[in-house]
Amino acid sequence: QVQLVESGGGLVQPGGSLRLSCATSGRLFSIRAMGWYRQAPGKQRELVAAISSGGSTNYDDSVKGRFTISRDNAKNTVYLQMNSLKPEDTAVYYCNADIYDGLTWKDYWGQGTQVTVSS
Repeated sequence: QVQLVESGGGLVQPGGSLRLSCATSGRLFSIRAMGWYRQAPGKQRELVAAISSGGSTNYDDSVKGRFTISRDNAKNTVYLQMNSLKPEDTAVYYCNADIYDGLTWKDYWGQGTQVTVSS
């Protein structure tokens, strides 16, 4: 059973920084794209940033220049460095990965980690 586990969320003041991590575990053979999504109260889940297996990245316009996504393929882990955080970044952040588990390619999700930006 493949699992994604996020960590690193918390409460931070505006202008502060947080680093999210998402570790994969279980029986997996290969990972293609990995990404971070977020969902604020009353809003739909939205893509924040994504990274391909080769390292190509894309970001939502609202986080460009402030957030950086990276991955460690040896550890099957993806990170999201968040700088200059704003109150509007407050949301539950979810990790996502496209994983081959030996039978098929499937989208897997983490359980989410809360990020709150407030003074």
